Amino acid sequence: MFQLFGAFTMRYYVISLAIFTLLINQVSANDKGETAETTKQFKTLVMESAPYLPKSLDEQFISCPINTTKGNIKPNYRSATDVNYQQAGWEKRITADWNFFQIPAEQGRVLAIDFSQQTRNNQPTLAFKYLANNQTQHQLYEPWSSSKVMAITATMSQLNKKGISATSRIGETPLADLTTSIHSYLPFGKTAAESNDIATFMVNTVGRTYVTSLFHENWLNLANPSVRLQGAYGITPFKPTSLVWSEIGSKKSTILPLYQNSADDPAYQGYRCDTCGLTGNKPMTTLAEAEWLKRLASHEREPLTQHPYLTDNSIKELFYATSHTDTQHKVGGMIQGISKMLTHAIAKSLSSNQDLQLIGTEMGKNILDEATSGKWRIFQKIGWGYSETRSAGETVVLAHVCLPHFQGGREFTIAAQVSVPGDKESLVNDAGVKMQKLLDKAVAGVLAL
Repeated sequence: MFQLFGAFTMRYYVISLAIFTLLINQVSANDKGETAETTKQFKTLVMESAPYLPKSLDEQFISCPINTTKGNIKPNYRSATDVNYQQAGWEKRITADWNFFQIPAEQGRVLAIDFSQQTRNNQPTLAFKYLANNQTQHQLYEPWSSSKVMAITATMSQLNKKGISATSRIGETPLADLTTSIHSYLPFGKTAAESNDIATFMVNTVGRTYVTSLFHENWLNLANPSVRLQGAYGITPFKPTSLVWSEIGSKKSTILPLYQNSADDPAYQGYRCDTCGLTGNKPMTTLAEAEWLKRLASHEREPLTQHPYLTDNSIKELFYATSHTDTQHKVGGMIQGISKMLTHAIAKSLSSNQDLQLIGTEMGKNILDEATSGKWRIFQKIGWGYSETRSAGETVVLAHVCLPHFQGGREFTIAAQVSVPGDKESLVNDAGVKMQKLLDKAVAGVLAL
């Protein structure tokens, strides 16, 4: 494991060290639960905080620089050619260990897709291994805002289909700014719109039939017919200054059909529709979410699983928002997705010191910078909420991780969901703490491979 070295200056310990020490102890010490105050602090300081960013952002790469295994084709990792994702039933042809993580289902659901860079017939080839806990990969849950990644990519693909690149604007607002606001939950560049309103506008633009079809016959070919996106995120959709989409730097423009209200879409389902059940109108699984993001992250390298309309430019706009207009930030997009939970989980795995006090310091960021020459990447989307139908606070994390140089370069996609039953909205905070514990265990398992 990577050994933490180098002196950290006292500025990392200025902020109420005693409070944070207590918080860390509360979060990791036992399974008896945490006080309302410590879980509230955790939500503020870790769960919903701005992410750490890598030291080096000069290269806005999508393809993670991991080493090629020459002459060593791992038999337990299979490529897209091996699997044939275009044909239904691919879930039975992949290499998978659905009980890999020794984590009981009551502690949450988690699935990781580990990447391997190999050489086959003198060509670099990606191969994958799927890992889950306690056969939870097909269990339906509400994805909350983590599913906004699907709304964004569906919108980009429809623009690309019309000959308009993702480097575009709707009215006066760049798509890159909208994408970043969805992930950061903050005003960004030329938009001050709310994340939920923007995502609802996007789903209303492409239509729920189209988004749902991408889980099935039009892209992922999932076996689970219940996976779909037929709801909304906000009551009032974002209203652009114009419905004209124009490509930045060119004269190309188009208008995409738009349902002014979510209920105008014939495929729209209310949250408590008769056929929705307890998982609502956007039921997904860890396999569905992770496979979607894995295919986006491997887009440049694996033509067999590319979205039929998305371009390399679209992926870069999603991950980095390269055409954004916010002068205060070098990058936008998914890399600005809020939360430090996954960063902390990876830092703990990279360090031999399991008693690291990460909250309130930049130690986690520094560990990742040291291990990867500052080139690590976490593209993530978190979601959470309190469900009255299920009487539970819940949290979902969807992310793609790239760790250049560490172990020759490591790369994986992860989807995780936790639920804390009860009748208080504050249980969302408890779900955050529970998610941290789940990610700690899962990341350690993946990086031990």
